[in-house]
Amino acid sequence: MGKGQIKILGFAGSLRKQSNNKGLLQAALEVAPSNCILEIFDLKDIPLYNQDEEGTLPKSVALFKEKILKADAILIATPEYNYSMTGVLKNALDWGSRPYGTNAWNNKPVALMGASPALQGTSRAQYHLRQVFVTLNMHCLNQPELMIGTAQDKFDANGRLTDPKTRQKISELLAALIASIKL
Repeated sequence: MGKGQIKILGFAGSLRKQSNNKGLLQAALEVAPSNCILEIFDLKDIPLYNQDEEGTLPKSVALFKEKILKADAILIATPEYNYSMTGVLKNALDWGSRPYGTNAWNNKPVALMGASPALQGTSRAQYHLRQVFVTLNMHCLNQPELMIGTAQDKFDANGRLTDPKTRQKISELLAALIASIKL
């Protein structure tokens, strides 16, 4: 990592290959400023949290926690399922904070974005995440909020974000996240 480079770890709360939220992360890679290294982590190999496995973390979990610890900030793209965050995302947050006393999320700045076919976007999921961030001592950006509704109109058949306004908002979100980092 070069001098002045900010390292952001991004991940989506979806396992689906053509997830619109994975598309948001891809767009973030495309608009990321030159002083930012955005690494995308796929949660597909993270097992369900099991306290019995805390003594010897599964390899995928140990790798995930290592990447969290090395990151200056976190970028989460979340879908909304049943008015809340996905089980996949909650599971990742739980593993990152366990075992007790080894919370990799502690003091991390975090930015949220999310896309949904629903008109309201992912507002309820994002607000629930903010509640969880309090106990994890994560510092969530308040502005800009990026809750993309009617996502089916903003992505092409290959899952690429085509909406210029949304791409601009992602750029603004990354700039705000970088500005929030205290190195």
